[in-house]
Amino acid sequence: MTTAQSSPAPTAETPGDLMSRGQQLRLVLVLGSLIAIGPLTIDMYLPALPAITADLETTSAAVQLTLTGTLAGLALGQLLIGPLSDAVGRRLPLLAGIALHILASLLCVVAPTVQVVGVLRVLQGLGVAATSVVAMAVVRDLFSGAAFARLFSRLMLVMGAAPILAPTLGSGLLRWSDWRGVFVALAIFGLLLVVVAAVGLRETLPPERRRHGGVAAVGRDYRALLRDRTFVGLVLVAGLAMAALFAYVAGSSFVFQQRYGLDEQQFGLAFGAGAVGLITATQLNVRLLRRYTPQRILVTALAVGTAAGLVLVSFAATGVGGLAAVLASLWVVLAAAGLAMPNAPALALSRHGEAAGTAAALLGAVQFGVGALAAPLVGVLGTGSVAMAAVVAGGMAVALVVLLTVVRPARLAEVEPAAVAVAVH
Repeated sequence: MTTAQSSPAPTAETPGDLMSRGQQLRLVLVLGSLIAIGPLTIDMYLPALPAITADLETTSAAVQLTLTGTLAGLALGQLLIGPLSDAVGRRLPLLAGIALHILASLLCVVAPTVQVVGVLRVLQGLGVAATSVVAMAVVRDLFSGAAFARLFSRLMLVMGAAPILAPTLGSGLLRWSDWRGVFVALAIFGLLLVVVAAVGLRETLPPERRRHGGVAAVGRDYRALLRDRTFVGLVLVAGLAMAALFAYVAGSSFVFQQRYGLDEQQFGLAFGAGAVGLITATQLNVRLLRRYTPQRILVTALAVGTAAGLVLVSFAATGVGGLAAVLASLWVVLAAAGLAMPNAPALALSRHGEAAGTAAALLGAVQFGVGALAAPLVGVLGTGSVAMAAVVAGGMAVALVVLLTVVRPARLAEVEPAAVAVAVH
C-alpha cells in the first residue's frame, strides 16, 4: 500500500478544496448540529422510560418498543430521503425532515397512550433520518477520498459525544420537568436547527447534477449500488464496525455494574473513558490521513481491532487481569472502530458521487441496521461480560473477513486513487 504522499497527483479539485479553513469549520459546525439531533432523539428520553411506563400505565416492554420505532423510522427514512435528495436537492428534504421531527415531538408532549407515542417516535425517526443522510451527502458533494474522511472524522466527534451526553441531558431535564419536557426540548432544538440549516447551509447539489426519472430511476440506482461488490463490502464493513460499538453501549452497564460492582458514577467514568478513546481515534485519523491512505488505515484498524477483540474475550472468559484488563483491551477495540468508521464510508461513497444521496442512504440504513442488531444479540447471549466481548470481537472479526474476501485489499488500491490523494495538506 502506498501512502497518501506517494499517491498520484489529483487531476481535479472538488468544491470543498476551494473552501477556506474558516468556511470548512463553519460547515463542520452546521453539519455537526444536524447530526447531533439523531442521537439526542434516540437517547435523551432513556432515563424517563420508567416514568413513561408509570404515567401511561403500560409495560416496560411496550415502552421499549417506542425506541424500536425510532430506529425503524431512521432506517426507512434514510432509504426514502436519500434518493429524494438526489432528485430535488439537499435543502428541501432536510428542512421538511426537521419540520416533521418538530411536529412529532410536540405531539409526543400531549400523547395520551404508549401506542400513540410509538407511532410518533416512528415519525421522529423518519424526520431525523433526513439530517444524517443530507449531512453525509453534502460532505460527498463537496469532498472525496481522504478529504471526505478527514471531514467525516471531525463529524465523528459529534457522533461519538452526542449519544453519551444525551442521557445526561435527559436526566437533567427530569429534575425540573416530567418526561414530556424531554420532547419539548427536542422540539426547541429542532426549531433552532431550522434556522441553522436555512441560514448556514447552501444548496450543494446544482440542478444539472440532480437525478431524474422517478421510482424507476431510484430502483436503477439501488440496483447499481448493490451490484458494486466493493461498495457493498465497504458498507458491510462500516456496519460491522458500528455493531462492535453498539454491543459495547448495550452491554457495558450490565457488565461494569453487575459483574464488576461499579456504582453509577464509576460506570459513567468507565463508559466515558471508552468514548474518549473512540473519539480520540477519530481525530487521530485526521492526522494519519496526511501520511497514509484511507485504505491502509482501514486494513490496519480492523486487524488491530480483531486481535484486541480476541484478547478481550479471553480476559472476560477467564477473569485474568480483572476489570483493568477488560477495560484496556476494550478501549483498543473502540479506538480501532474509531479509525474504521470514518474511512469505510469515505471509500464507499467515493465510488458513487453521481448518486451521493442514494449511496449515503443505503450506507446509513445498512450501517445502522447491522449495528442495531448487536444490542439485542448481547441480551440474547446473556448480557454478561463474555456476551458483550463476543459480540464486540465478532463485529470486528467479521468486518475484517468481509474486507479481505469481499472487498479484497488489492481492490482498495483501485478506489478512486485521485480522490484519495486530494488536498492532503
